[in-house]
Amino acid sequence: MEAAEVARVCRRLRTGAIPAADGERIDLLRALEELKSVATAVQASVALAVDARAREVEAAAGVPAEHRGRDVPVRLGLALRESPVRARSFLGAAKAWHAEMPHTFAALRAGVLSPWRATVLVRETACLPVEVRVRIDEEVCADQRSLGGLGTQALVARVRRRAADLDPAAVAARARRAAGDRAVWVRPAPDTMTYVTALLPVAQGVGVYAALRRAADLAGGDGRSRGQVMADTLVERVTGQATADAVPVMVNLVISDETLLGSGSAPAAVVDAAGAGGAVPAQVARAMVAGGLDADAAWLRRIYADPAGRLVAASSAGRFFADGLADLLRVRDQGLCRTPYCDAPVRHLDHVRPAAQDGPTELENGQGLCEACNLAKNAGGFTQAVTGDGLHTVITTTATGHRYRSTAPPLPRPAKAWPRGRPEASPAEVLLAELLARVA
Repeated sequence: MEAAEVARVCRRLRTGAIPAADGERIDLLRALEELKSVATAVQASVALAVDARAREVEAAAGVPAEHRGRDVPVRLGLALRESPVRARSFLGAAKAWHAEMPHTFAALRAGVLSPWRATVLVRETACLPVEVRVRIDEEVCADQRSLGGLGTQALVARVRRRAADLDPAAVAARARRAAGDRAVWVRPAPDTMTYVTALLPVAQGVGVYAALRRAADLAGGDGRSRGQVMADTLVERVTGQATADAVPVMVNLVISDETLLGSGSAPAAVVDAAGAGGAVPAQVARAMVAGGLDADAAWLRRIYADPAGRLVAASSAGRFFADGLADLLRVRDQGLCRTPYCDAPVRHLDHVRPAAQDGPTELENGQGLCEACNLAKNAGGFTQAVTGDGLHTVITTTATGHRYRSTAPPLPRPAKAWPRGRPEASPAEVLLAELLARVA
C-alpha cells in the first residue's frame, strides 16, 4: 500500500456523488464509518513501524535506551496534524493493540469497533497485569458479533465488571493512584472567558462544590445569579482578595494604538505565561485597560510592530534570551508552542538556528517551544530556518525530508504606517507617554 493509492481513494470520495435513495445513503454512512476504523488500524501499524525504525537507528548510533524515540511523537503529530501529546497517546494505544489486545485490534481493523471505543478499551485495561488484559480482550472482543449494538458505556461497564472479578486488587490500586493525578488546568473559552478545571478526589470535589453552593445560599438579594455568586466566591477564596474583580494577575494585553487611544475596532490579544488567552474585542480591551488604571494596577509598555504586523525589537548578544527579549518572544508567539498542531504552552525559548551553529540570540531567530518539542527537535535531526517574507515564519524539515510551516499569530497593527525618517514620537506615542507618567 502506498500513499498515492490512498490519495486516489480520497479523490474518488471527494468527487463522488451522494446516492439519491435514503437506503443507499445509510449504507454509505455505515461503509464510511467502517473505513474510518480500517484507516485507524492501518495508521496504528504505520506508526509502530516508524517508531521501531527510529529506535533501531538510534540504537545503532549508541543513543541510550531511555532517550530513543523521543522525536517520534512530534513526527507522527506533524503527519497526523495533531499535537505531540495526542500522537504519543495514539502510539501507546497502537502498541497495546498489537502486543496485548489482538482481538480489539482485529475488531477495529474489521470496522466493528470505532477508533474511540478501541481506545477506551486500552484506557480501561491500562491498570491491569498483562495476562488479565489479554484475557479481557479475548472475552470481550474475540466474538465480534457480541459487539453489535453495544454502546460505549455498556462496553466500559462490561470491561470494568470483568476487571473487578479477575483482579480486584489492581482496580483498587488504580483508584488509589488516581488521587495522585489531581491537578488544575486553564484553557480559553469563547467571549474572553476561561475554563478553570480541577481534577480532585471525589470527597474533595464534592466538598468544594457544596461550599460554593452554601455561599450562594447566603448571598441572596444582591442581584447576582446563583452561578455568578459561586464563581465569584471561588475566585475570592482561592486568591484571598476581597472581591473577585481585584485579583492582581499579570496579563499581557497586546493592543494597537488606534484601538487603545481612538475608536479602532481591531481586536487585542491577551496572553498569560501559561499560554491561555485569545482575541479580545476592542471595546472589552479598552475597558480592561481603564479598569486597571482605575485600580492603580496597570503597567503600559510600548512594543512596536511594523505595518505588516511583525514585532520589531533590538537583538541581544547573550547566549540565553534576556528577560525583555524573552517577554517579546512570548508576546509574539502568544504563549503557545510554535510546532504545527501543538497546543502546549511555551516552556523553552529556542534558537531556530542553534546557538552551537552560530545562531544569533535575537527575536528573529527565536521561537517558543514546549519542552517535548524542544527535546524532539534536538534529538530528531530536524533542521529549521526562518523565511524572510511576511510574519515570522519557521520552516521545519524532518529527517525524512518533509517540510512544515509555522507562522506566528498576527499582532494588532499600528494606526498609521509611519514613513522612514518619521519624528521621534508619534501622536499615539505621546499619549502613551502621558499615560505612563500618570500611572508611574
